[in-house]
Amino acid sequence: MAHEHKIRSVEEGGIAWEMGIEPGDKLLTVNGQEIEDIFDYRYYIEEEELLLLIEKADGEQWELEIGKEEYEDLGMEFEEGLMDQYRHCHNRCIFCFIDQMPPGMRETLYFKDDDSRLSFLQGNYVTLTNMSEHDIERIIKYRLEPINISFQTMNPELRCRMLHNRFAGESLKKADILYEAGIEMNGQIVLCKGINDGDELEYSIRELTRYLPNLQSVSVVPVGLSKYRDGLEPLEPFGKEDAEAVIDTIERWQKTLYEQYGKHVVHASDEWYLLAGRELPEEERYDGYLQLENGVGMLRLLHNEFTEALAAEQGDNEVRELSLATGKLAYPTICTLMEQMKEKFPDTTVHVYPIRNDFFGERITVSGLVTGQDLTAQLKGQKLGERLLIPCNMLRVDEDVFLDDYTVADVEKTLQEPLNIVKSSGQNLLDTVLGREER
Repeated sequence: MAHEHKIRSVEEGGIAWEMGIEPGDKLLTVNGQEIEDIFDYRYYIEEEELLLLIEKADGEQWELEIGKEEYEDLGMEFEEGLMDQYRHCHNRCIFCFIDQMPPGMRETLYFKDDDSRLSFLQGNYVTLTNMSEHDIERIIKYRLEPINISFQTMNPELRCRMLHNRFAGESLKKADILYEAGIEMNGQIVLCKGINDGDELEYSIRELTRYLPNLQSVSVVPVGLSKYRDGLEPLEPFGKEDAEAVIDTIERWQKTLYEQYGKHVVHASDEWYLLAGRELPEEERYDGYLQLENGVGMLRLLHNEFTEALAAEQGDNEVRELSLATGKLAYPTICTLMEQMKEKFPDTTVHVYPIRNDFFGERITVSGLVTGQDLTAQLKGQKLGERLLIPCNMLRVDEDVFLDDYTVADVEKTLQEPLNIVKSSGQNLLDTVLGREER
């Protein structure tokens, strides 16, 4: 079937607008080439001379000749962000968090993507099992890098078991092809106790070093276990000794790899250090924070940014009283930062509350999975001061909505308290605590 792409909006004054293209029109070809998705489109419109085939809403087809600057955009957006359907995941991973979601939530939360294009555009991790030869050719042709890969294990048989997909082991060969083509990669290992840890983790890291220097980083994160695991493979939570063993393995490899390649490559997520009761690594060991989205270095970065921002302050004696809610994981770090702040702002009082995750279960400790209902239930009647601060990752991207569909307005109404949203930087945290306008 021929690809056609419905145009959602046209930028006023842009090239498409000047050519009479309107929302609702369809793009059929560029320079005679069918457009499969956004990457084809971006690739072909780089030319200075273009011939567009457009179908108007009434079915009439227009051929439009366009002369423009190289790389100049045409000024139109399409109804599908990818200009194609998102690809669904066909694995049934034993650690998948979506399988551990309660029923009755919004439909989009149950969609599992495994789309290499989203890896490039949004930083999502892909398993390679969904990737065809055609996909690999396009990744190489368009240099869609870095590609983020969920390796989980480099043992092919074990990978088949963990992903519940008999092709999961064979698909690791696709990483070999990407490596040979010079494509940069980031990796992820979700560690499951007694399955891919211990000797298997040691083996996986050793095998992954074959992809250096193209492999930029590998994060090792503990499996997230919600209370909704009926019918799923039984998995145990990690304890303090387990975390210490994981960190020891990773730090030994970091030392070896840094000596050889000048970078540490493999990183333990913050959760391991908190579980082990160990100090977070210094900033230099994070190689520029390549794995923040996987919770690697997030607390170190916040600490350093906040400390730096605080050092630039003169301080004051203004009286402030407010509250800050966070997940149990970040709670010790936030408390430390608020104590540091008291030295320069002695009359600023911040009540810090760790929100227990009753919705998903107490083993879930990250702030990004705190729901509006847990927030309101646990803060009702607490000393909150003039306003309540929450981190932006408690809300859905670009929305004032929590994971459970509670809105910011719902929480404000229940608690009778204005909410301030803290963005991810330490500077923004300090500014928001001090009640300043956003910089």
